[in-house]
Amino acid sequence: MDKFRMIFQFLQSNQESFMNGICGIMALASAQMYSAFDFNCPCLPRYNLVYGLGILLVPPFILFLLGFVLNNNISMLAEEWRRPQGQRGKDRAVLRYMFCSMAQRAMIAPVVWVSVTLLDGKCITCAFCTSVPVEILGNTSHPSLSQGEMKQVLARIPCKEIYDGQELIANEVAIRYLRCISQALGWCFVLLMTTLAFLVRALRPCFTQAAFLKSRYWSHYIDIERKLFDETCAEHARSFAKVCIQQFFEGMSTDLAAARCHPPRKAPADAGEATEKLLGITDQGTMNMALKSWHRCKPPLHLHPPALPSGNGWAGEGQPPVHPPLPRRETAAYYSRV
Repeated sequence: MDKFRMIFQFLQSNQESFMNGICGIMALASAQMYSAFDFNCPCLPRYNLVYGLGILLVPPFILFLLGFVLNNNISMLAEEWRRPQGQRGKDRAVLRYMFCSMAQRAMIAPVVWVSVTLLDGKCITCAFCTSVPVEILGNTSHPSLSQGEMKQVLARIPCKEIYDGQELIANEVAIRYLRCISQALGWCFVLLMTTLAFLVRALRPCFTQAAFLKSRYWSHYIDIERKLFDETCAEHARSFAKVCIQQFFEGMSTDLAAARCHPPRKAPADAGEATEKLLGITDQGTMNMALKSWHRCKPPLHLHPPALPSGNGWAGEGQPPVHPPLPRRETAAYYSRV
């Protein structure tokens, strides 16, 4: 049990590195999932576009949501956003910083999926095979077909075994044309995402350094405050359970001693220490009220007590100056001179 606790504490202390590792694993898993995925284009005019774009866009959306689900800070963000105002205001800039930090990590796996999909070219070939320019790439001397028949023939381009339009346009020519466009879009997408990541990670702090530092500091504070509150609650619950169990067995021991005429055993030495850790909260109702008060009205972020006002409104004005006490040696020398 202690080993699992040590591992859990290590993961909590290195949560950012752990989340970066999880995002990297998800990115590699998304690429591996696509390579293991059996892509089967329906080769029907009405379903090719839906199937191709669905494979291109739906899995990235699922991976994006999984990136938020696996991030422990999403619950902290929701609690901070939905909590009452109380004595502590809510800074929207901090909430935006927290959300953007989580979104950046959650977007890694979807970006990898979309990039691999576009560079492979199967989805674009299936989705837009009916839009191949036959008048440019095909046989212009082929007898004219109706619009529906033309789409029916072009929809079978991704399926070589059932394609029967070689006289209209060669299957290899159409596939190469669509794959070339898909790979161009893929590299443009990679370049765009890399540029955006550079701008967000490198240039944004340069223009808003003060706001960036403030948002990062208070986001760290919210995270650490929540962890310390959970640790304090866990320690209090452990002490509460320990005292409750000790009181139960002390009562049983007293009853048995009264029945058998034996002196009751003394309470263990650590019972007083456990009672001190309860901090005066010794019943369920008081604990529930304390937890509800923490949620509704968190303490203000002001560690120093306010100055007491004097008669003219300022503490210390009109009062005689108070000199600091002299050290012992100087005090003894003073009284010897007197």
